[in-house]
Amino acid sequence: MRNAEKGFTLIELMITVAIVGILAAIAYPSYTEYVLRSRRVEAQNLLNDAAARQERWKAQNGSYTDTVSKLNLPNGAASQNGYYTLTLSVANDRSDGGYAFKAERTKSDPKCGDFTLDATGKKGIAAGGPGTTETCWR
Repeated sequence: MRNAEKGFTLIELMITVAIVGILAAIAYPSYTEYVLRSRRVEAQNLLNDAAARQERWKAQNGSYTDTVSKLNLPNGAASQNGYYTLTLSVANDRSDGGYAFKAERTKSDPKCGDFTLDATGKKGIAAGGPGTTETCWR
């Protein structure tokens, strides 16, 4: 009796490689979109936390602060993982003394770009990107 050869043929191996390649081609774009969305949520959390701290500052001191460092954010002006940096501008010439925060990206995001949030709660994104405020802030 002859022992049968055990193992895979080259054709079986190539079919398996082709199937894995097709699955990877489908999955990778979805994965990168989820990664970018999680980074955008990080920017939104940074802006919302800073706005809440800014309102608390005004309640305690009578006016808005003009520096981010006085807000005592957990990571300073950076977001949790460092994908965004927070900047603040205070409009002292307005009657309400409003403010505007901007979360500037440190890594590229081809869809949304930089996020903004002002004293009235108006959410926005920097101009020039293909995304809209509604799609980026969801």
